[in-house]
Amino acid sequence: MDFSPAKKRQTGEPILPMINVVFLLLIFFLLSSQIAPRAPFAVTPPRLETGEPSGSEALLFMAADGRLHFSGAQTQDAMAAVLAQASELDSLSLRADANVPAREVAALITQLRDGGIRSVTLRGTRP
Repeated sequence: MDFSPAKKRQTGEPILPMINVVFLLLIFFLLSSQIAPRAPFAVTPPRLETGEPSGSEALLFMAADGRLHFSGAQTQDAMAAVLAQASELDSLSLRADANVPAREVAALITQLRDGGIRSVTLRGTRP
């Protein structure tokens, strides 16, 4: 009879530390990322030929029928909310529907500039 201790099997490299690292990275990226706000109504933005897609700036939405939305406020309240924050905003991004006539977008940008908004950027999507 052999009473010597049993030999341990070779299990290879443990995978548990790698799984822990992957989950820690996943949690880090989830906590450090910023989720873009959803559009309050259907907006079909124009396609960009050049430039960068929108970042995390103050967003003013303009629907095809001319409705405005800014931080929960609709239409005239949205314009008043934007103009009330004009001194705090370095730049404002405007997401206008592709079906809005250019003269209406230009008139809105002029109103914003006259109201004290220093920089208005028209945002769209890439083709």
